[in-house]
Amino acid sequence: MSKFENAMKLMEERCGNDKEELIAVATISLTPDAAGNPRPAARMVCAYYEDGAFFISTDAKKNKMLQIEKNNNVSVGGLNWYTFQGTAENLGWVKDEKNAEIRAKFKKIFDWFDEVGEEDNPDSIVLRITLTEGTIIDHEKKYGEMQYEIDLINKTAK
Repeated sequence: MSKFENAMKLMEERCGNDKEELIAVATISLTPDAAGNPRPAARMVCAYYEDGAFFISTDAKKNKMLQIEKNNNVSVGGLNWYTFQGTAENLGWVKDEKNAEIRAKFKKIFDWFDEVGEEDNPDSIVLRITLTEGTIIDHEKKYGEMQYEIDLINKTAK
Protein backbone atom coordinates (compact mmCIF):
# COMPACT_ATOMS: atom_id res chain seq x y z
CA MET A 1 0.00 0.00 0.00
CA SER A 2 1.08 3.58 -0.64
CA LYS A 3 1.54 6.12 2.18
CA PHE A 4 -1.65 7.82 1.06
CA GLU A 5 -3.62 4.57 1.21
CA ASN A 6 -2.18 3.81 4.64
CA ALA A 7 -3.07 7.28 5.91
CA MET A 8 -6.62 7.02 4.60
CA LYS A 9 -6.99 3.54 6.09
CA LEU A 10 -5.87 4.94 9.44
CA MET A 11 -8.34 7.83 9.12
CA GLU A 12 -11.16 5.41 8.32
CA GLU A 13 -10.27 3.22 11.31
CA ARG A 14 -10.15 6.20 13.66
CA CYS A 15 -13.13 8.19 12.42
CA GLY A 16 -15.17 6.08 10.01
CA ASN A 17 -17.04 2.82 10.29
CA ASP A 18 -20.36 4.54 11.01
CA LYS A 19 -19.42 5.97 14.38
CA GLU A 20 -19.92 9.34 15.98
CA GLU A 21 -16.80 11.49 16.09
CA LEU A 22 -16.40 14.59 18.27
CA ILE A 23 -14.47 17.20 16.30
CA ALA A 24 -13.53 20.85 16.63
CA VAL A 25 -14.55 22.98 13.65
CA ALA A 26 -12.85 26.34 13.20
CA THR A 27 -14.27 29.02 10.94
CA ILE A 28 -13.39 32.68 10.42
CA SER A 29 -15.39 34.92 12.75
CA LEU A 30 -17.49 37.69 11.23
CA THR A 31 -16.17 40.04 13.92
CA PRO A 32 -12.48 41.03 13.56
CA ASP A 33 -10.18 41.48 16.53
CA ALA A 34 -9.37 44.91 18.00
CA ALA A 35 -6.71 45.50 15.32
CA GLY A 36 -9.18 44.68 12.53
CA ASN A 37 -7.68 41.27 11.75
CA PRO A 38 -9.79 38.20 11.05
CA ARG A 39 -9.92 35.76 13.93
CA PRO A 40 -10.79 32.09 14.27
CA ALA A 41 -13.97 30.79 15.87
CA ALA A 42 -13.87 27.17 17.04
CA ARG A 43 -16.56 24.90 18.40
CA MET A 44 -17.06 21.21 19.14
CA VAL A 45 -19.58 19.26 17.06
CA CYS A 46 -20.66 15.68 16.54
CA ALA A 47 -19.90 14.35 13.08
CA TYR A 48 -19.49 11.19 11.11
CA TYR A 49 -16.69 10.60 8.62
CA GLU A 50 -16.93 8.98 5.21
CA ASP A 51 -14.78 9.11 2.07
CA GLY A 52 -12.72 12.17 2.98
CA ALA A 53 -15.56 14.24 4.45
CA PHE A 54 -17.24 14.90 7.78
CA PHE A 55 -21.03 15.23 7.95
CA ILE A 56 -22.68 17.33 10.65
CA SER A 57 -26.29 17.98 11.64
CA THR A 58 -26.74 21.65 12.46
CA ASP A 59 -29.02 24.67 12.19
CA ALA A 60 -28.63 27.00 9.20
CA LYS A 61 -28.92 30.03 11.50
CA LYS A 62 -26.03 29.09 13.81
CA ASN A 63 -22.98 31.37 13.83
CA LYS A 64 -20.82 28.71 12.18
CA MET A 65 -23.18 28.61 9.20
CA LEU A 66 -23.29 32.41 8.92
CA GLN A 67 -19.49 32.42 8.98
CA ILE A 68 -19.29 29.62 6.39
CA GLU A 69 -21.60 31.59 4.07
CA LYS A 70 -18.94 34.33 4.02
CA ASN A 71 -15.88 32.06 3.90
CA ASN A 72 -16.24 28.30 3.50
CA ASN A 73 -12.62 27.49 4.39
CA VAL A 74 -12.55 25.60 7.68
CA SER A 75 -10.21 23.58 9.86
CA VAL A 76 -11.10 20.51 11.87
CA GLY A 77 -9.30 18.64 14.59
CA GLY A 78 -10.06 15.55 16.59
CA LEU A 79 -9.02 13.79 19.73
CA ASN A 80 -7.77 10.93 17.55
CA TRP A 81 -4.67 12.98 16.67
CA TYR A 82 -5.59 14.67 13.41
CA THR A 83 -6.04 18.15 12.01
CA PHE A 84 -7.29 19.01 8.53
CA GLN A 85 -8.26 21.92 6.37
CA GLY A 86 -11.26 21.70 4.11
CA THR A 87 -14.23 23.36 2.53
CA ALA A 88 -17.66 23.46 4.12
CA GLU A 89 -20.92 23.22 2.23
CA ASN A 90 -24.54 23.50 3.32
CA LEU A 91 -26.25 20.52 1.65
CA GLY A 92 -29.70 21.81 2.61
CA TRP A 93 -32.59 20.58 4.69
CA VAL A 94 -31.91 17.22 6.30
CA LYS A 95 -35.31 15.91 5.11
CA ASP A 96 -34.69 16.91 1.49
CA GLU A 97 -34.88 13.79 -0.70
CA LYS A 98 -31.29 14.29 -1.87
CA ASN A 99 -30.14 13.95 1.77
CA ALA A 100 -32.10 10.75 2.51
CA GLU A 101 -28.99 8.56 2.78
CA ILE A 102 -27.20 11.05 5.06
CA ARG A 103 -30.34 11.47 7.21
CA ALA A 104 -30.55 7.69 7.62
CA LYS A 105 -26.92 7.67 8.77
CA PHE A 106 -27.59 10.52 11.21
CA LYS A 107 -30.42 8.44 12.72
CA LYS A 108 -28.22 5.34 12.92
CA ILE A 109 -25.00 6.97 14.16
CA PHE A 110 -26.26 9.79 16.40
CA ASP A 111 -28.37 8.28 19.19
CA TRP A 112 -29.52 11.82 20.05
CA PHE A 113 -30.68 12.75 16.54
CA ASP A 114 -34.37 11.79 16.83
CA GLU A 115 -34.69 13.73 20.07
CA VAL A 116 -32.82 16.96 19.26
CA GLY A 117 -32.21 16.97 15.49
CA GLU A 118 -35.34 19.08 14.84
CA GLU A 119 -35.55 17.57 11.38
CA ASP A 120 -39.01 19.04 10.68
CA ASN A 121 -37.46 22.51 10.91
CA PRO A 122 -36.33 23.58 7.39
CA ASP A 123 -33.28 25.20 9.03
CA SER A 124 -32.11 21.76 10.22
CA ILE A 125 -29.44 21.11 7.61
CA VAL A 126 -26.58 18.85 6.63
CA LEU A 127 -23.13 20.41 6.74
CA ARG A 128 -20.46 18.58 4.75
CA ILE A 129 -16.80 19.36 5.31
CA THR A 130 -14.71 18.01 2.47
CA LEU A 131 -11.13 17.60 3.63
CA THR A 132 -8.36 18.94 1.38
CA GLU A 133 -5.15 18.52 3.39
CA GLY A 134 -3.95 17.76 6.86
CA THR A 135 -2.02 15.62 9.30
CA ILE A 136 -2.77 12.45 11.19
CA ILE A 137 -0.48 11.07 13.89
CA ASP A 138 -0.02 7.35 14.57
CA HIS A 139 2.04 6.89 17.72
CA GLU A 140 1.82 3.12 17.28
CA LYS A 141 3.24 3.31 13.73
CA LYS A 142 0.59 0.79 12.73
CA TYR A 143 1.36 1.26 9.03
CA GLY A 144 5.02 2.22 9.42
CA GLU A 145 4.85 6.00 9.83
CA MET A 146 4.32 8.11 12.91
CA GLN A 147 2.93 11.09 11.00
CA TYR A 148 1.23 11.46 7.66
CA GLU A 149 0.97 14.79 5.85
CA ILE A 150 -1.97 14.16 3.54
CA ASP A 151 -3.02 15.93 0.35
CA LEU A 152 -6.51 14.62 -0.36
CA ILE A 153 -6.85 16.58 -3.60
CA ASN A 154 -3.79 15.01 -5.23
CA LYS A 155 -4.09 11.77 -3.21
CA THR A 156 -0.56 11.88 -1.83
CA ALA A 157 1.00 11.60 1.61
CA LYS A 158 4.45 12.27 3.03
